[in-house]
Amino acid sequence: MPTIPSHWRKALIPLLLCVFLTVTACSKAPSPYAKVQQETSRRGAPAAVVKSSEQGATFNQFFPVAKGYDVIPAQEKKGFAEYKVTQEGKTLAMLSISDTLNVPGSAAKYQSSTSKVGNYPSVEQGTTATGILVNGRYQVKVLSRDPAFVQADRVAWLQKFDLQGLAKLKGAPTTASAKLPVAPAPKAPMLPSPQPRLVPQPAV
Repeated sequence: MPTIPSHWRKALIPLLLCVFLTVTACSKAPSPYAKVQQETSRRGAPAAVVKSSEQGATFNQFFPVAKGYDVIPAQEKKGFAEYKVTQEGKTLAMLSISDTLNVPGSAAKYQSSTSKVGNYPSVEQGTTATGILVNGRYQVKVLSRDPAFVQADRVAWLQKFDLQGLAKLKGAPTTASAKLPVAPAPKAPMLPSPQPRLVPQPAV
């Protein structure tokens, strides 16, 4: 068997080491969190574009908790939070709250709504999603991930959210808190200042 010259061996060792490291890095399985991020991104999770939108962490307190189900955080960013509903390891639905300030026009579809859930306008988004708009700004949505999770289930889960608490967020406009603009008080006309009267003095 022919021997490899020593100067070739010195050149091949770094090359083989680089190949080994590259193959090892590529063979690592993606983390579960990265998989969830990729999955939710494909569904078109809204991108935060407005600095004044609510922090995603603010929405966490309004998500429901239900006996017999696991409600697990899936994604959170500025203006958006999403959880998934699982039962015995099976994903049934995705729950989300989003600030519509980040998606111009997203609240417009609720203006013509003729149905309500919890006194808030609701719309069907395709055949697998039901959403409501809280106080003209926050969209709460339930997306079916299992065929057995039907429209009635989505409505029931929408009602499990703390919608009253969400409506009390500082950024949410409410009829009670809306203030009419106050007209400035009219300014009084400027009157000329009276001129001093000169009284003639008797000569001494």
